[in-house]
Amino acid sequence: MKSVNRRKTVLQRPEKKALIMAAFLIAVYLSPMFILGENAHVRVQDNLDSNVAWYQVLNHSGQMFGPVDARIPQIINGELSRNALDSQFSGIVWLHALFPSMLAFALSQAIVCIFAFLGMYLLLRDYFVKSEDAYPVRVFGALTFALTPFWPSGMLSTLGMPLALWAFLNIRARKGTWREWLTLSLLPLYSSFVLGFFFFLTAMAFLWLRDWIIRKKFNPAFFGSIAFMTALYLLLGYRLVASLLFPGPPTNRNEFFESTGNLYSTVKLAVENFILGHNQVMTVHEFVILPFTGVVLWQMLRNGSGGKRLRKWFVYLLGLNILLSVWFAFWFYKGWVPLKERVSILTTFNFSRYHYLHPLFIYLMFAAGAAILWKMGSRWRLFVKICFVLQLAVLFYYNPEVEFHGEPTFKQFYAVQQFKDIADYIGKPKSSYRVASIGLHPAIAQYNGFYTLDTYNNFYPLSYKHAFRKIIAKELNKNRGIKSYFDSWGGRCYLFTAELGKNYEFWKGSPVKIHHLQLDMSAFKKLGGKYILSSVPIMNAGQDGLRFLKSFNNSASAWTIYLYEAK
Repeated sequence: MKSVNRRKTVLQRPEKKALIMAAFLIAVYLSPMFILGENAHVRVQDNLDSNVAWYQVLNHSGQMFGPVDARIPQIINGELSRNALDSQFSGIVWLHALFPSMLAFALSQAIVCIFAFLGMYLLLRDYFVKSEDAYPVRVFGALTFALTPFWPSGMLSTLGMPLALWAFLNIRARKGTWREWLTLSLLPLYSSFVLGFFFFLTAMAFLWLRDWIIRKKFNPAFFGSIAFMTALYLLLGYRLVASLLFPGPPTNRNEFFESTGNLYSTVKLAVENFILGHNQVMTVHEFVILPFTGVVLWQMLRNGSGGKRLRKWFVYLLGLNILLSVWFAFWFYKGWVPLKERVSILTTFNFSRYHYLHPLFIYLMFAAGAAILWKMGSRWRLFVKICFVLQLAVLFYYNPEVEFHGEPTFKQFYAVQQFKDIADYIGKPKSSYRVASIGLHPAIAQYNGFYTLDTYNNFYPLSYKHAFRKIIAKELNKNRGIKSYFDSWGGRCYLFTAELGKNYEFWKGSPVKIHHLQLDMSAFKKLGGKYILSSVPIMNAGQDGLRFLKSFNNSASAWTIYLYEAK
């Protein structure tokens, strides 16, 4: 075995060239963020509208190392727990503490792409695509995986799984060295337990349990490595552990009512998830990989070629991908309701996220299928190469600079100078008044240092949600969609209006106006509200207890901001 390992470390010249090409393509993919800086286009949903602003708020809160009962004064009147934001041991938090936000974001993307490629390449090389002449499969299989449009703030929570699996499989095969243990030690610093690795580690636990029961191998090193990584996550995420062990008053998570689907909608969701995936773990597999999978299945049924081991893995991975989609969909089936009412953790924790394993399984299946066809001769090798090129073309189309080109840039979205002009016009310390936003995300005001009554967060006091709801109660009653959205979830604690619905991005030049706003301004002022920042004009502002002060425009901003004061 040692001689085999030594042989694998000596790369052949063609594979070196392929690796250099892959590195070049990763650099090209990442280059817009570094070249354009704040003029780059990046994802807004679950990114600019939340996490990037949270890092900024945390960095300026003085509570980076605050105790578990600390509060963040800038958000929802200081009722937001420090535990609701990322741990001080999270690498992305430190990137945003040490560098300007856009540079920190770009560096984070680069870190994830590089280690995603490295992990998948090592995994394919050592366990799935070992043949020397199949180097294009492992190199470009790893490259396509690394360029998937992953959720930015997830870091290596999903794209780090191949690297972790490589380390675990080496330890399981009793080939573990300090490299594997170092890998398992460092990954928790740049990934999330609840947004990826909880589900991965339970999968590893099932693999260990299978070995013990079926193969009669207890394998203490493998068990110890799983326990070690789990313990490390719990230690680094002690804030989450404290919240679970010493629960305080109810939070908005206690009103997460997600299981509402009937059987038809559940089956439909399962099919959609299998074909299209999910926006937080985008795999972009529907255009090339899904038809490619059909071709591989057809060839396997037709002539049984490709090698028994690879065929077995391909079928296993396809089955697992189907199972994950079914589990994801059935988590929202209304049949769960009686059990969720009795077991609170089934409401407060989203167990549907086992589908976060999809990127790992889908791209392993893609590589396994490519390796099967690779063995079938030159024509099929050409077909495999064409499919890799097509998948890379699709992924480059999903590059943020291309996909989000019609949306505001980083600089336009946060509109720093425009919000400075607003703060200067108000002329008082930002901590002395509270604002809320209509038609734009409160994260923008938060990023610019304003103290907000509204927020986007999945962990804040339920009492605050109910107090805030009084402000928008009449608007919710006029629109069933936003009423259900707020009452059944409430992660976006926004000033929803019936006329705008769930649209909170009205850019400069929008013809939209609000004509019949009905906010409870006494409830707004009771929470300390003083000003409303709106991206659309409110035509009946005076009738609703608001005084229009001034509109603000800036050439570097995506917004026209109308400033209103509570009378």
